[in-house]
Amino acid sequence: MKAILITRPGDSAVLQLQESPTPQPQRNQVLIRVRAAGVNRSDLLQREGGYGPNPSGQIPGLEVAGTIEQCGPDVDRWQPGDAVCALIAGGGYAEFVIVDQRHCLPVPAQLSFAQAASLPETILTVWSTVFDWAKLKAGENLLVHGGSSGIGITAIQLAKAFGANAYATAGSAEKCAVCEQLGAVKCINYTQEDFEQALAGVGIDVVLDMVGGAYTSKNLRLMKTDGRLMFINAMQGADSQIHIPTLMQKRIIISGSMLKPRDDDFKATLTAAVEQHVWPLLSDGRFTPVIDRIFPLAEAARAQDRMASSEHIGKIMLEV
Repeated sequence: MKAILITRPGDSAVLQLQESPTPQPQRNQVLIRVRAAGVNRSDLLQREGGYGPNPSGQIPGLEVAGTIEQCGPDVDRWQPGDAVCALIAGGGYAEFVIVDQRHCLPVPAQLSFAQAASLPETILTVWSTVFDWAKLKAGENLLVHGGSSGIGITAIQLAKAFGANAYATAGSAEKCAVCEQLGAVKCINYTQEDFEQALAGVGIDVVLDMVGGAYTSKNLRLMKTDGRLMFINAMQGADSQIHIPTLMQKRIIISGSMLKPRDDDFKATLTAAVEQHVWPLLSDGRFTPVIDRIFPLAEAARAQDRMASSEHIGKIMLEV
């Protein structure tokens, strides 16, 4: 099969389209013929060697959509020809990938493969972090930093669908407009306005933060009593100043999560919850995938460069 391999740690030029052995499904696994794959920021970190081990020879990609080509022993839900999308541990930038059958979701009838492939990583991350761990409830206020990213557009739409009020930050008027069209009560253009001043008096219950750095102290000051600050990245700095008396006075919980290293059983339970609670929103239009741009598989380097530029609105996809 053809696949994008990381030839050495480095910039996007190290991504090369090469021949690679087609994997074979084992017990409880299915082989997916990939039609589309999502590009995520963690793919860039993997390419650069940010996860520790030398990534040479690895195939990036954490989410795919396509049709089941072959089922391994004991697969009891799926059969060849079924259209599925899935969260995977890696290997999505390829013509074929194997996945635990429990991590597959049916492709909604009205969605293209590219739209379906844009869903697993962002929806499972947001559901796990915002709804399962931070327990966002109807009527509460959610602040999403990076509102026009794949995670951001997912968090805004899910918050609205479940009765919460979403606020967001983004880096341009165009991005802010998209966030508000998707359901954000207000989106602050952080290049023109200080989000802490703009949201003073709102009272934030949950913050979903991928920025870190100087944002942390501002988040804490904006939060209500019993607020929950959830980190999924720290793009502007891993070290932050935390005013401990503020935590004590407001009883704020600070936590975070990484979905990629979680075990198969956790991901299976999470996938089942998403199918039960979120998948119906795709059928009635309360959640709509937002695709920024689709690149051919061979142009994975260009797709990752666009991700690195942060100019995108929504998901960047590869078409196989």
